[in-house]
Amino acid sequence: MIALVDYGAGNLTSVRKALSALDARVMTAPSPEALASADGIIVPGVGHFGATASLEHGWREAILGGVRSGVPLFGICLGMQWLFEGSDEAPNVAGLGIIAGRCTRLAGDERLRLKVPHVGWNSLEMSNGSRLLAGVEPGAQVYFTHSYAAPVTAESVAVTTHAAPFAAAVERELVFGVQFHPEKSADAGLRIIRNFLDVVEAHHRLS
Repeated sequence: MIALVDYGAGNLTSVRKALSALDARVMTAPSPEALASADGIIVPGVGHFGATASLEHGWREAILGGVRSGVPLFGICLGMQWLFEGSDEAPNVAGLGIIAGRCTRLAGDERLRLKVPHVGWNSLEMSNGSRLLAGVEPGAQVYFTHSYAAPVTAESVAVTTHAAPFAAAVERELVFGVQFHPEKSADAGLRIIRNFLDVVEAHHRLS
């Protein structure tokens, strides 16, 4: 069972549709306690980093507990940013802190007509060996909509550029994140979601 975390900032309908198209069993977790029965956890999100403050009410501990127990975790867009220590968008709101670093505002470029927010399709420069990106073609185009982004770190398995490079996908053991919206990124996006489901299934068989 895949548990979606609803904290009022997630595009749950589109994510749920994508998961259903891949025959995944999905629930929207009604409480932090419900995550105890999840085989995988997805934290979606759009909008302001400040919205993640609502995850302080038991959700943070439940999600971290799941990660410590080996439950795969997948953050999408704002959900990926929350995997980091925080964001300049809401300096007083802590991230989950699984990945070191802070998210910062994107830089635009008037000469190149690169605006903020960054909305549209960008290609991925991918690392080898990523489970999340397995089978995704080099240079695949995926759909972004955001104003803040995470730094490129050792956990970055895909990078893209909007005036400056930023992390497009991260991976650390069973924790994964993408800045783009895989549920809106056609075949490449569905493949990424399928890859996460494969990780969940493989781990469930071993546990």
